[in-house]
Amino acid sequence: VASLEQAAGDSVSFLDNRKYLAQFRETTAGACLVKPDFADQAPAGTVALLSDRPYRAYAKLAQAFYPDAVSTGSLHPTAIIAESAALAENVSVGAYAVIGEQVKIGANTRIGAHVVIGDCVEIGANGQIANQVSISHAIIGDKAKIHPGVRIGQDGFGFDMSPEGHLRVPQLGRVVIEDDVEIGANSTIDRGAGPDTVVGQGSRIDNLVQIAHNVKLGPGVVLVSQSGIAGSTE
Repeated sequence: VASLEQAAGDSVSFLDNRKYLAQFRETTAGACLVKPDFADQAPAGTVALLSDRPYRAYAKLAQAFYPDAVSTGSLHPTAIIAESAALAENVSVGAYAVIGEQVKIGANTRIGAHVVIGDCVEIGANGQIANQVSISHAIIGDKAKIHPGVRIGQDGFGFDMSPEGHLRVPQLGRVVIEDDVEIGANSTIDRGAGPDTVVGQGSRIDNLVQIAHNVKLGPGVVLVSQSGIAGSTE
């Protein structure tokens, strides 16, 4: 799998945006995903693989060549796992991870090194929790992909502001992350003040995003890097 410029005869590439037509005409790729309208401009030696949505087809093809790592079911000897934690079949846990009391983790989920999962957290099946993630006060669905350094479930920013001093208001809600959500590196999601903070199914969150307490994101929401969503936004 390679770009139009770098692809050789044993590589597959794609053309989705017409501004790269010149590169397409000169590519040496063995095959290229392309819309039918541009197929007649494929250079000699390049097989045109026709698709109305070449970029989406390319994503599926690249995933086939480079699938995500799967859980090996291994528990590193340095990991600390509470006796009351319930790990389903084929869960793997990396070095120095800490898994608290009454945690539930679904089948085939991978927990990276130095991850800290607080008491009573629930994580679904087929998830990937990368290194140095911390999770508390949360319920996370199936097929979660959480990148390094993510913080989920910490206190929301709730204070009674006063000249007498800013009095912290206990944050008593949770973070609920529905199925098939991806969260980029070093993003933070605060738990709710009373109602829960909710991230809808299929949402994609980039790196360095802040989601404050009581926020509710619907299904399929996309937040790009350095976005900040203020508390109680829906």
